This record gives sequence, structure tokens and C-alpha cells, in this order.
Amino acid sequence: MTGSTTHILRLLKWGRVLARHGALRGIENDRNAPAQVKRLCRIARFGARQPVEPDYAGAFQEIGPAAIKLGQALATRPDLVGEGPARNLLTLQDSLAPVAFSEIRKVIEGSFGRPLEQIFASIDENPVGAASIAQVHKAVTPDGQTVAVKVQRPGIREQFARDVETYEWAAAHLEALGGEASRLRPRAVVANLKRWTLRELDLRREAASASELSDAMKGIHGYRVPHIDWDRTNGQVLTIEWIGATKMSDIAGLRAAGHDLPKLAHKLVLTFLTQAISSGFFHADMHQGNLFVEADGTIVAIDFGIMGRINRQARLWLAEILYGLTTGNYRRVAEIHFEAQYVPSYHTVEEFATALRAVGEPMRGKPVSELSVGQMLDGLFAITRDFDMQVQPHLLLLQKTMVMVEGLATALDPDINMWDVSAPFVKSWLRDELGPEAVIADRLREDLGTLLRLPALVRRIEEKFPPKGGAPEQAPLPEVDLIFPRRPEPSQWIGHGLAALIGGAVAWGVAYWTLLG
Repeated sequence: MTGSTTHILRLLKWGRVLARHGALRGIENDRNAPAQVKRLCRIARFGARQPVEPDYAGAFQEIGPAAIKLGQALATRPDLVGEGPARNLLTLQDSLAPVAFSEIRKVIEGSFGRPLEQIFASIDENPVGAASIAQVHKAVTPDGQTVAVKVQRPGIREQFARDVETYEWAAAHLEALGGEASRLRPRAVVANLKRWTLRELDLRREAASASELSDAMKGIHGYRVPHIDWDRTNGQVLTIEWIGATKMSDIAGLRAAGHDLPKLAHKLVLTFLTQAISSGFFHADMHQGNLFVEADGTIVAIDFGIMGRINRQARLWLAEILYGLTTGNYRRVAEIHFEAQYVPSYHTVEEFATALRAVGEPMRGKPVSELSVGQMLDGLFAITRDFDMQVQPHLLLLQKTMVMVEGLATALDPDINMWDVSAPFVKSWLRDELGPEAVIADRLREDLGTLLRLPALVRRIEEKFPPKGGAPEQAPLPEVDLIFPRRPEPSQWIGHGLAALIGGAVAWGVAYWTLLG
């Protein structure tokens, strides 16, 4: 277990980096920041030259791999870090200098237990990409398939474990300060970061996520997931189909290839909604570098290390909230927040509905180019403090991905309106899930499940209360005095002990007075 001194020294070291990028100024100027945190920031920045414009993304990039992941998590929390820092952190690029190929060779051969030449016919020693956890090389398998080989950086698991332990220590002390620090639940943020990271550190999990998403999107035209080469995949190496299509970030290349960019933007939004709302399992790292467009317009996603999952009830609430905001039904949106227990019951639905109206109405009736999901989320975050709403960790990835998708769609089509695209889809899904047919189907499924469980329930009752045997029940027997006493109950020992003490005292008294006489 790492000592507190080590944690403090790490935090001060990281604080110096943040200070050099001007990233501590916001904390010091935040009236809600605890005084203890402000003092630590002042110590960390002592003597540092701070730029006029803070560069949060650059600071996290310089600190290292775990900080990059933390920065990506904080990008979903404008309520915690502020709107400006959150927007800046969205530009954080998960890229580092590549590891020497000799080290990569050792990882591949060590994880498979055989020479590299037996696994791949050829492999390009120069990586096509190097991120915080792994780097990717282009290779060819013995049967002639071109693949992308993702290899984990040596020692990265130990480095992440060390840094995340300090994050946990800092978050626990921050939350213990109470007040605003407790409401923002920093420990939950770090716990989510740890879960995401542990999934990313096991490349088999990433392969499994890709396979699951492929199954979920199998019937959706215009979207696909690359094939996994399971024979050349393990915890440290992931081998996947090579995608040679045009990157979605290459707008000029997409135009030159003859793609309809507004149609592509529309498709991107709908495929995200299909994953998040219909399936409850979505690709949560949808930046431009992870999406490609094939010649026929099919969108291909890569890098499935970060995936989001939402249960059906949460998806129903989410869909109703989105649809209520688009239609101006603020009362229903407020009721859902209370039903989901996002807002404590000592507040009123009416007051919360009015606060939501203050968020939604300024966006209604504006030109398409001025409407933004990001603006809506920022507005919602702004009222969470007034209504003591705790952060919902299971929605953090969704919020981050919604902003990412909107940015991508807007780059393809500056005039796209996320609401216009989303509303018909959400309305149709809600109709399918909450309409009369769905209610009857759910009731039938629930009642049928109850009926099917009845036999097992009866068997458990019989085990608890077995039936009487075939022999006739024994008639009551007469009481018989025994010549030896029954074994006393534990409670009787107390009475016997008191009786012995009293009897001994009486005998001693009689003997004493006899001697005196």
C-alpha cells in the first residue's frame, strides 16, 4: 500500500505540470473549490510561469497515459471542471511516442509463446498509431489476410495501477471534505475511470466488445465492425481486420470520393442512437480517428476499448427526457427525474420543471446552426447544484459520446440539427417500448415468467415444510418423572449459580455464629 507522502509528492509533481499549462487557475478562482484544494494549488504553482490561456489537454498529455484517460473522463464533467476546461479536454489526443519495435516483438512473442514469424507472415515495424495503452502495426497473416495488430505497451498495466491508486487517494480525501466536493462524487468518477481502464488493459475484452457490438448492429444497413482474428488475439495482443477506407476526419477525401456528407452525418447520428437507445451498448470513443467510410458509404468503427452500457429502464428515462426537451414537455421531464431519483424528493416537480424550461426555451425557435446538444448538457449541469442532484456515473460516457457525435456530425454537415434527426427515432422507439402493444407484451412476459417460476416456488415450500409420512401420527405420550434431572437450559445455570452462592453464604453464617456461641 502506497503511503500518503508518496501520494502527496505525486500530486505536487503533477500539479507543477498543470501549473505550467495554466490549468490550476480555474480551481483557484472557483468559489466552490474547497480551501484546502486551493492551498495545494498555490503550493504547486509557486514560481511557475503560467500562460494567459490554459491548456488543460496539453497538461494531461504531458503527465502521461493515466492522466490522458482521466482527462477524457473529466471532459464529460463540465459541472466539475467548468465548461471551458471540458471543451478543451475534448481535444485531448490519446497519442504518445511509439515504443521501439524490439519491445513490441517481446510482448507478442511472450504472450503467444512462439516466434513472431510463426504468427505473422510479415509485420510493419513502424506503427500506424501509438496511444497511451497500445500501439498498432499493419501485418499480414500466413494465409494472406491484411490485419491491424494492436499491442499493449510494456509496463503500462503497472503504471496505470500506480497512478490510479493516487487518484483514488486524492478523490477519497476530496470527497471527505463534504459539501460541494461530496455532491460531485469524485470517487465515483475515479471508479469509472478505473473500470474503463481495466477493460482497455485486457485486449480480449476489447475483442469481445467488438464482437458484441457487431451482433447488435448486424441488421443495421451502412454500419459494420471489423472481423476479429481470435487465433491471434490474447490479453496483450488484438488482431483485427485492416480497414483501408477513408477516415471520417478527411472531409476533403470524403468529398473527392463522392460521398453525400449530410446523408453521412444523418447516418452517423442514427447509428449512435441505435446503439445507445435501442441496444443499450454503444461505442463510447467515437472520435474522428476511430471512424472510417467505405466506398459504398458504410461507416466502419475501430477501437472498442471504451464501451458504454445502459439498462432498459435508464434508456426509457433517457429517451423520454430527450423527447420531452425537444417537444417542450418540461413537466414530464421533471417527473422522470423524480421517478429516477436523480432529484431528491424534498424538492418539487414544479420548481424543477421551471428550471428545465429555463434551459430548453432559449434553444427553441433558433436557427438550426445554433442548436446544440452540448449547450443542452451544459444547461442541465448548471441546474444540478441548485437541486442537489448527484452525478450519475452510468450516464457519463453517454454524455461524452453525445457531444462527440454532435461534433462529428456538424463537421460533416454544419447545418445538421441533432434534434431534428433524433426526435423521430426517439419517438418511434418510445412508441415501440411504451405503446399499448408493448405494455401488453411486457405484462404477458412478466406474468408468464411468474407462472413459470411457480413450480420451483412450490418445491421450495415443500422442502421447508415436508408432507407427513405414511405412518399414522403419534398420539400424545404421558409425562413420566425421571430419577435423574434433565439437563438444564443455559438460562437455568444462572439460577443455579445464584442458589449456590446464597446457600454457601447461609452455611458460612450458621457456622460463624456457632463458633461464637
